[in-house]
Order: sequence, then C-alpha cells, then structure tokens
Amino acid sequence: MGNENNLSFKESNNTEGNNTEDKINKEKNIINNNISNNINDYSSIVISHAPHIWSGFSTSKIMYIFLASLIPPTIAAIYFFGIRAFWIILASTLTAPITEFIIKKVRKKKFIMDGSALITGLLLALTLPPRIPIWMVVIGSAFSIAIAKEAFGGLGYNIFNPALAGRAFLAISFPVEMTKWYLPRNFAPDAVTSATPLNESFVYEGSKIVLYKNMFLGNIGGSIGETSALLILIAFIFLIAFKIIDWKVPLIYIATVALFSFLWGDDVIFQIIAGGLIFGAVYMATDYVTTPVTNLGRVIFAIGCGLITFVIRKFGAMPEGVCFSILIMNGFTPLIDRYVKPKPFGYIKENKEKIRLKVKQKA
Repeated sequence: MGNENNLSFKESNNTEGNNTEDKINKEKNIINNNISNNINDYSSIVISHAPHIWSGFSTSKIMYIFLASLIPPTIAAIYFFGIRAFWIILASTLTAPITEFIIKKVRKKKFIMDGSALITGLLLALTLPPRIPIWMVVIGSAFSIAIAKEAFGGLGYNIFNPALAGRAFLAISFPVEMTKWYLPRNFAPDAVTSATPLNESFVYEGSKIVLYKNMFLGNIGGSIGETSALLILIAFIFLIAFKIIDWKVPLIYIATVALFSFLWGDDVIFQIIAGGLIFGAVYMATDYVTTPVTNLGRVIFAIGCGLITFVIRKFGAMPEGVCFSILIMNGFTPLIDRYVKPKPFGYIKENKEKIRLKVKQKA
C-alpha cells in the first residue's frame, strides 16, 4: 500500500514537472520567435548616435518655427515696398521647394517637405532689391537649392548658407540690378530711386533722430526684408523664447561691428541699424549647418563675421559686407570645428611632469 502511494506521488510530480518544462519551452519559443521577427523586420530597428534623449523638437518643427519668425519681416516688406515685393517673395519661395523636389527625383532620393527649402527661398527674397526682375529671382532661388545645397548632399551637408550663396551669385552675375534701390512707396505704382543708408551717395535732409526712427521702423531704402530693425528684433526674441537659435552669436556679431565702428569714429547706432546687419546676425549667422558646433567656436565665428563686415564696409568696393562676411566665415567653420573641440565628460588635464615621466618610461 505504501509503495503504491509513493509511485502515484512520483508520477504526479513527474507530470507537474513535465507541464512546467512545457510551459518554459513554450515561453522560450515565443520569445525566440519575437526576436527573430524583430531582427527580420529592419524597420523596427533604429540605429542612432548619442545622445539618445529627444528634446521634442524635430527638424521639421524647428524649421517651421523658424519660418514663423520670418512672418513679421515679410509683412513689413509687402507693406513698405508693395505688391512687387509680394511677387518677389512668392517666386523665390515657390522656386526653392520645386527645385529641391526635381533634384531629389533625379538623384533618386526621398523628398521630405521639412520646411528648409521654404526658408531658403524666403530668406533669399528678403535680401533682394524691391524691383529686381522676377526671372532673376527664380534663377537665384534655383541656384541656392541646386548648387549651394543639393550639390553638397542636401540638408546638413552644405558648407555655405544657401540663401546667402544665392544672393552672392546674383550680386556677381547681375550687379546693376542688384544695386538699384528704391524708397518705400507702399502700393503706389511709381517708384523713386534712392541710395541705401550705407552708400556714399546717401543724403538725408532731416535730423538724425528722424533718420534713426525711419531706419528702425523700416521706412528707408534697402532690401525688402532687411529695413525694419524693430520687427527683426521681435523675431529674434521669438526665436530665443523657443530656444531655436543661440543668442550669443547675433549679439557678439553686432557688438563687434559696433566696437570697431566706435574705434574708427563712426556713428555706432547708424552702423548697427543700417543695412542688413541685424537681419544677417539673427537669421544667417545662426544657421545650424554652416556655423561651428561649440560655444567657443560660435564666438570666434561671430567675431570674425563682425570684423569682416566692418572691413568691407570701410575699405571694400561694396557698401555692405554682411553677405560675404558670413559666407567667408562659413568656409572657416570646418577649420574652427577641427581645432576648437569640447572636452570629454570627466576629462582631467594631465600635468606636464607626469607626461614627461610616461614618455621616459616608454623610451
């Protein structure tokens, strides 16, 4: 009787053990199947470099916030320079994404409407004279995307700021049309030619206070989107609030121009609010791709832009130097990034004596 009970007890234990092993094997099979399915499904695997913390700002979101900041200068351009400015803005802004779409198809790359092409087209338009022929605008916008951006590999690979490269191309190719300036006439059909404030032939019949007021508000001759310092400063605060740009770069850039202007004996206020200095400092010198990645590198970049802008304004053939100063410093950006590197986390600089001892020990 006792042996029978022992045998039944052993059999029940064996069946329970077998059931447990079966459950474990089933779970293992399920896990292995899931792993093999995930490995075969490459779309579920994401490989990226550090840091692996997402701030919530995608490239498209950043671009469209930046695009929103351009609305005030765009409204001012249409208000001061009329319907002609609207057609310039429309032509440039439409040409840029169309050109990018065509080139992506030719290169057999996926076209993503992330807003970067719209920004390039709009920035270029806002740096152009109010009466430039529309066909020139189209050529300049196409050049900005096709040559200055896509020829280098697209977004993130371009060396030079595409909008400024397009403007420089137009200034070299069509110097006469690019230097015809007109007084703001709102929506009047006629246009009155006038020199820009930085031009030697510029003469203002009135007090300095009135001149400063007109220059600050934008009621002065110049590129359609660069004249209103007030609205550009509002956009600057907007971009800082959303942490889209580094506030140090525009301030150091403008401060450098102001310092050298003061040392040279020029009117500092006039040099700051005249021309495209504020516009270039806020929108062009803060470009993610074509400027240094480190804080010290950006400071060097901003000082270089300010110094070159001052030199071109004082000694160059052109009255304005913002465009070419930023493009020149764009060319120095890889060199700055090479020699101005951030220290690794936890890095401690070794003493010179310890280094000498290590060298002697190895020898």
